[in-house]
Order: sequence, then C-alpha cells, then structure tokens
Amino acid sequence: MSQSPQHFDTIAVHAGNDPDPTTGAIVPPLYQTATYVLEEVGKTRGYDYTRSSNPTRSKLEEALAGIEGAAHCAAFASGMSAVDAVLRTLDSGDHVVSSDDVYGGVSRLFNTILSRHGLSFTYVDTSFPERVAEAIRPNTKLVWIETPTNPLLKVSDIEALATLCHARGLPLAVDNTFATPALLRPFELGADIVMHSTTKYLSGHNQIIGGAVLTNDAAFHQKMRYQQKAIGAIPSPFDCWLTMLGMKTLPLRMERHSSNALIVAGWLEAHPKIARVSYPGLESHPGHAVAKRQMKAFSGMISFELAAGIEAGRTLMNSVRLAALAESLGAVETMITHPATMTHADVPRADRLARGLGDGLVRLSVGIEDVRDIIADLEQALARVG
Repeated sequence: MSQSPQHFDTIAVHAGNDPDPTTGAIVPPLYQTATYVLEEVGKTRGYDYTRSSNPTRSKLEEALAGIEGAAHCAAFASGMSAVDAVLRTLDSGDHVVSSDDVYGGVSRLFNTILSRHGLSFTYVDTSFPERVAEAIRPNTKLVWIETPTNPLLKVSDIEALATLCHARGLPLAVDNTFATPALLRPFELGADIVMHSTTKYLSGHNQIIGGAVLTNDAAFHQKMRYQQKAIGAIPSPFDCWLTMLGMKTLPLRMERHSSNALIVAGWLEAHPKIARVSYPGLESHPGHAVAKRQMKAFSGMISFELAAGIEAGRTLMNSVRLAALAESLGAVETMITHPATMTHADVPRADRLARGLGDGLVRLSVGIEDVRDIIADLEQALARVG
C-alpha cells in the first residue's frame, strides 16, 4: 500500500532525518571530516573530499529539497554565495531583470562585482509584471525576484511572473528567504529556481551562516554541483547539522513569527509617532491581496518609518531593551535594524531614496517572544522619541 502524501509539518520533521543505519541514532550523525579513505584506486563509497560532498551536507540538501518540494538542492556557505552561484551560470553580455528592492548585499554583488565581468542589470518594481515585461531585452537570461523584498516588503505575483517569463523562454528565480516554504511555495506557482539564506528562518537560531539553491532542472542542478566543487563556497558539516536541527521546528516558529508580527504591525500602524508601516498582512499594504492569495501567512518582517525622521529612528533603536540591534533577521529573538547604515549601507544614498528606502526606515524582525513583551519594549523606546 502506498503512503499518502505527507503534510508540510511532518515533512519538516522527517525529511533527511532517517535513523542512522549503523547505530539507529534518531539524529543523523555529524561527519566532521575533510577527506575519505578509498577502498582501492578509483573506488569510493560515494565520497572522496568534503568540498565535493559530505554525508551531513547530503542530508541537509535532502531535507531542504523535501520541505521546498524540489527535486534537487545544493547547499552553500552563505546566502550570498548561493546568489553568486546562480549568477555565475550566465555569460558575459547577458542581462538580468531584478527586483529593485533587494538585499544590499545582492545589489553590491550585482553592481560592483558581476557587472565588471560583463553582466548587466535592470532594476524594476516586480510588484508590477508589466514593468518586468518592459525591462526584458533580447539578451535577458534571468529574472530575479525577492518576495517579500528586503527591506520594503514589496510583494510580487510569482504565478504571473512565471507565466510572463516562460512565454519568453526565461527562468524565474525567487529568493524565498523571508517567507520560507512554510508560508510560500514558489515551485508550485511556476518558479524555476529558489534560493535561500539558510542563516535566517530555516535555521532560525542565529547560530550559522548558510545558503541553498533548489531546482527541478537536473542540468541546472549539475551546474550548482560544479560551483560547489570548483569554487568551494560550501557549508561546514557542523553548520549543516545545526541547520537540520533548526528546520524541524520551522512550521511552529513561522506560525508564531507571523502571528506576533501581525499584532505588532497593527499596533505600530495605530501609533501617532509612526508615519507608515509596511507589512503584507495589513490591508493597507498594496500587495496584501497577492500576499493573501499566495502565502499561508505573512512572516515576521516589518518595516516602518517614524514621523520625526532619522534622529527619531536612531533614538528608537538605541533605546530598545528586548529587541537586539543587529544585522540579521529570522531568528527566535526580535531584532531591529537601520537599513541605511547597516544592511544597505553600500547602496548609494540616491539609489536608496529612489527605491523608497529612506534614512529613517526601520526594519523589525519580530521574534517568537510573548508579543506583549515585544510591544512593551517598542512602547518604552518610542516614549523616548521626541
């Protein structure tokens, strides 16, 4: 009798986590090794050098493919090395259409490194598929989107963009870091490539740096395998092992992140010292209808701007006690960030302002603490704002 399809919460616990056949250990062992002894010349047991492959990394890749619903996964040392691996499959002279509001590290990679090697980029608000269509050129080879974006939380219609891209023979790549497969299923909506910074929600505990590229295209996956071996930007076995532990609780954490964030966003929107709030779960968000249609919930990221501007934002961030003033996001702890001086400091100010990323913008990664304590912390910090 065939087993019925498993639901996401079950997959998150069990994917890549078969008991160890040698000992029966319920947690897959950590293979903290650089190399492997061959049985004889030219004969391996599937592994020869950890830069090429490692049993612990294989288990992580199996688990990531399982939760994202993909046939293939390649794990990398960071989210940025995963982005770089995808873009390095292109050739000099190729063109990429990208979301205009992307993580500052992606802008830095595209504009200051890859552009020097012959790639060109056009940035558009991918919330509007017609703008993507207008930006496509004869030499366009890839459309790259974040949804929700970092840090303005713009929402793109993946299904509409996939239809547009496929009609033109282009692959659609989706950075699913902010939503995770617990809330958003890009492959089911037509995406061809999905990328993650596993540093964030997937591991969830501020303990590792990692990335991943997933696909259903075997030929593209082989290119990712080649990147792993040729460039060597691969995660350590221990980081892979820690990521797998975090992934088991992903559905529970995303449910709590999302419910907390919706309450906090509503509270911020009603606060007199807040000029505007961006959260896809709010009906005031321009992408709310699309987000509601394609997402299970709205994740834990909020961006907002204080009415009094940059100094008010600085006062707020220097006054929080529970929230951590920190670069990252997506962990169990609530974290607050000033994009203009932190995550997007390398983006020229004129470019930031043109994208709507003002000097006073605050990004809040809502954790899984009691929401009353999160609000109390923001309330006491906002009380110090003039």
